[in-house]
Amino acid sequence: MYQESDVLVDIRSLRAEIPLLDRCIALANCSHAPQTRAASEAAAAFLESWNQDGMDWDTWIAEVDAARAAFARLIGAEPDEIAVTSSVSAATAAVASSLDFTGERSRVVVSDAEFPGTAHAWAAHGRSGAEYVRVPARGDTMHAGDYRELVDERTAVVSASHAWFRNGSLQDVAEIVRTAREAGALTYIDAYQTAGVFPIDVKALDVDFLSSGVLKYLMGIPGIAFLYVRSDLAESLQPAFTGWFGRNDPFEFDPGDLDPAPGARRFDIGTPPIINAYVARAGIEWILNIGVEAVRDRTLQLSRRIAEQLGERGLTIDGPADPVDRTPVTAVACEHAASVEATLRERGILVSARGSVVRLAPHVFNTFEEVDAAVDALADVV
Repeated sequence: MYQESDVLVDIRSLRAEIPLLDRCIALANCSHAPQTRAASEAAAAFLESWNQDGMDWDTWIAEVDAARAAFARLIGAEPDEIAVTSSVSAATAAVASSLDFTGERSRVVVSDAEFPGTAHAWAAHGRSGAEYVRVPARGDTMHAGDYRELVDERTAVVSASHAWFRNGSLQDVAEIVRTAREAGALTYIDAYQTAGVFPIDVKALDVDFLSSGVLKYLMGIPGIAFLYVRSDLAESLQPAFTGWFGRNDPFEFDPGDLDPAPGARRFDIGTPPIINAYVARAGIEWILNIGVEAVRDRTLQLSRRIAEQLGERGLTIDGPADPVDRTPVTAVACEHAASVEATLRERGILVSARGSVVRLAPHVFNTFEEVDAAVDALADVV
């Protein structure tokens, strides 16, 4: 059994930075992580700037760019390869709007593991000529080899979630990218469920697009997301879903000028989410200071402990049995999952229900005692 002595990070110091942990067990990190003091201070810094200065757009835009640079560092990219958007849905829609589906390559290949917001953004382009096809799941997992049956010379883009939001099952995105490359298709990866807890190197993956928000394992808030666009691809694309911050010089205020900004910034849309950027930067840097590899190691320990405890109580895991094959999510099959979530919340335990599963998703700051208590409570109410 995994013991606290195995831990290589200072859990006590991390927990001291999260006030919510004094009164709750936070295991809904696949949905929304708790607030850190750094996040609170970042939001306060913007509010103080607004209150004292009225407006200070130079400082505020610099903070947006600092958040952009932090996300670039997280995934092994350059800041000019990152766009700032309001959500992954918006990022996906912007990418989709930059592609031409009227030619021989009109197929969009997605999977049953896509989050609806991403899938819907692609499906909506059926009216623009896109042929929308889905790779079926095999039970509670996806198999990268199954993409080969649908990806061919008709394919414009392959969109794959790095992990299935429902149960954390990881997809072999490197194999999916290779399949797309062999067919001459582009690749789009939704990394919302892995960013911050799973090492990502976009250059090693050779992916064309990758997106993520920050409210899950990156310790941020809703209302902001980031989009990586491969540098040698960006200049050839002009998104139709655009706005004034996607221009080369937005402060020309020329309504007739669609001159796109250089690099990925052409995928920026309207006025950037300023306070969200302050908090996003704080959250990303909080994770970077710990180290994503350390986060992954720690959450694997916690996930293994959860799996052991569930097995002893006869509860069924939906998804891969081995935590190595998934994110920190352990999805427990149960009826009335939403009611179970609500009952556990009343007991001070935050989990996340999706359909017929309850998701326990520890983060680097959780303890073995917490996951033990959560599993005990779950076994008591299911």
